[in-house]
Amino acid sequence: MGKIKCVISYDGTSFSGFQIQPKKRTVHGELEKALKKIHKGEHIRLQASGRTDTGVHAKGQTIHFDTPFDIPEENWKRALNTLLPDDLYVREVEKVIDSFHVRYDVLEKEYRYYIWNEKERDVFKQNYAYQFPFQLDIEAIQEACNHLEGEHDFTTFSSAKATTKGSKVRTLYQVSCVKRGSEIEFIFRGSGFLYNMVRIIVGAMLDVGQGRRHQDDMVKLLEQKDRQLLGETVPPQGLYLWNVKYK
Repeated sequence: MGKIKCVISYDGTSFSGFQIQPKKRTVHGELEKALKKIHKGEHIRLQASGRTDTGVHAKGQTIHFDTPFDIPEENWKRALNTLLPDDLYVREVEKVIDSFHVRYDVLEKEYRYYIWNEKERDVFKQNYAYQFPFQLDIEAIQEACNHLEGEHDFTTFSSAKATTKGSKVRTLYQVSCVKRGSEIEFIFRGSGFLYNMVRIIVGAMLDVGQGRRHQDDMVKLLEQKDRQLLGETVPPQGLYLWNVKYK
């Protein structure tokens, strides 16, 4: 019996998220279908570093599974990619020690969020960025980002629908915003993230960029621990699970 870790990429547009759901097309479901074929009908259970919602993309999601087969890593990669659909790809395969766990051994996760900041809609970007037509003060957003770095209780920036019990304290190592032409890129690197946390933070940053909030409001929002103080969660298609780091 061996344990295999894979780094995968997917275009989330046509998936109902990562997690298996009855009668819905999911990333987990497509992976398990491929593994079942390789294992001649035997069900192989897999674990992921985390779940992504409907429409969210991944450049570097990670999964692991246990297998009775001893196959070279390159052959695993070829076999899986032959069976997987075109919007899901195995980038790397690595044999890991039995004690490794793809979720519990995470050191750091990185998410990125993309905004297309133009008045005219671009039909080719609609599934891969949030099209936001209003003018934004990027410097004010960058100042606001600084307030969220470090260890904080992110209750205000967590979905009210979150099922996670326990502490809402997380550490963010990087919160940044850069504008290149019409594209705005947010980068979030942290020890872990709460449900919808990145998308709620981006919504708050857009409020700052439009002058609806002051950049220093972030400090008060963290202190007040109340999701109702913020507006809607921004759409999923601008969000990418970029990278997951391990010990």
